[in-house]
Amino acid sequence: MTGAAPQPDRRRFLTAGAAVLGAAASAQLWLPGTARAAGNPLPDGLFTLGVASGDPLPDGIVLWTRLAPDPLNGGGMPDTIVPVEWELAEDERFRRTARRGTAQARPEFGHSVHVDVRGLRPDRRYWYRFRVGGQLSPTGRTRTAPHPHQRGGSLRVALASCQNWQHGYFTPYADMLAQDPDIVLFVGDYIYESTPSATAVRRHEGTGEPYTLTEYRNRYAQYRTDPDLAAMHANAPWVVTFDDHEVDNDYAGEVPQDPGKQSHDAFTARLTAAYQAYYEHMPVRATAVPDGPHIQMYRHLDFGRLARLNVLDTRQFRGDQATSQAGAEDPSLTMLGAAQKRWLLDGLHGSPAHWNLVASQIMMAETDLLPGDGKLWYYDAWDGYQAERNALLGEFAGVRNPVVLSGDRHLTMISDLKEDFADPGSAVVGAEFVGTSISSNGDQDQAAFHAQWDPLKADNPHWKVIDAHRGYHLFDIGRDGLDAQVRIVDTVLAPKSAAGTLTRLRVEADEPGVRAV
Repeated sequence: MTGAAPQPDRRRFLTAGAAVLGAAASAQLWLPGTARAAGNPLPDGLFTLGVASGDPLPDGIVLWTRLAPDPLNGGGMPDTIVPVEWELAEDERFRRTARRGTAQARPEFGHSVHVDVRGLRPDRRYWYRFRVGGQLSPTGRTRTAPHPHQRGGSLRVALASCQNWQHGYFTPYADMLAQDPDIVLFVGDYIYESTPSATAVRRHEGTGEPYTLTEYRNRYAQYRTDPDLAAMHANAPWVVTFDDHEVDNDYAGEVPQDPGKQSHDAFTARLTAAYQAYYEHMPVRATAVPDGPHIQMYRHLDFGRLARLNVLDTRQFRGDQATSQAGAEDPSLTMLGAAQKRWLLDGLHGSPAHWNLVASQIMMAETDLLPGDGKLWYYDAWDGYQAERNALLGEFAGVRNPVVLSGDRHLTMISDLKEDFADPGSAVVGAEFVGTSISSNGDQDQAAFHAQWDPLKADNPHWKVIDAHRGYHLFDIGRDGLDAQVRIVDTVLAPKSAAGTLTRLRVEADEPGVRAV
């Protein structure tokens, strides 16, 4: 990040924003001791799930860990509150402590810890760690945002989604770590709820899909043990939202994928368990503490005057998916719900930012699956909610530099956003980057992919790049433009892989649309 107070490590970070709740941590002494609970020593290996940070503000950051000495069997902690000391410093050796305190790891939240640290300086890199008695966590590195009125600087964002444990190793994170992003934006499918497979690259824990809180905790804990994922969490703040597989494939609001097999009461119990486990494992503020089968996730973060990031929730408020073209064009069908849509439009039109980024779990640009005349849409994406999507794109025409960052498809699909996809001559109002998956779908047959999808390009002239490699997207955002790289790995079937740039693209400031470089 560059800015008013450049740092020797050159990073250029810009963030802030979301509604803030939660206890600001009070200063405490950093005292050594013996890990104990209710008078009894705690097990060894409390920090098996590592550390993380997220949702930076100019004066604050969320720090996260979870005590789990037996991570795949409910955590292995006693049913008691455990004090956890935390420390945040201005140097890697913790010689210049900025803040320290004690948080409570509570059994009702899986002994997770969310520390909402305040009173920090803007645009600063910090290091942090946790301690329970003689046990010390790994060290994490994070960053605060610059002053909200800062106009200069730049921002490096890594866009990730869809990491299926059974489909491969999370090797793209090793390359992401080397690229040193300012933030990681994760737009959904952090875990998969699928049953264990004997033929998988890596087998899911358990004996079936998760339904209970303990089962979801175990699934998250398994994913958190991936070393590349753990390292990326420890080295940059994350901004997260969820899609469907954190709960149940293709669910919509309180409607499961298979309502004939899951009653409403059973599914709301499943939502309650899944959302709590999500909160317990993510570096988010107390605004996201679930209320039964509901969780508050949509929010925006301002990166100085450079960019505003609007993080959507496209699962909790949507109507059930259409099953026909006529259904997809139903004007009453909503993806966002009335309150979230109003919040989004207010945030876009009232934004002070040069760039207005929208984190959407699902693809917004049209995908016409029918060659030639007529349309065939993918109804689980924004194509299935035509009226609301088209109205939103109409609003984009009055928004400065809108760019949508999406996931879900397990493909790279980079597009111009059109005011009216039914009219090839309509205006371009923005750009969309649909990031490929970290591991989901494994190593795809590239020739087979292009044989299937290339014939559809004529019906989707707004597509600029389509590809099926595993990886992520990397963005360098400045006032004059947004430069994007599609970063891919050779394989996710092995723990290590070579990586490289498939293609580079650019969005010019105040010129809607995207072009290859």
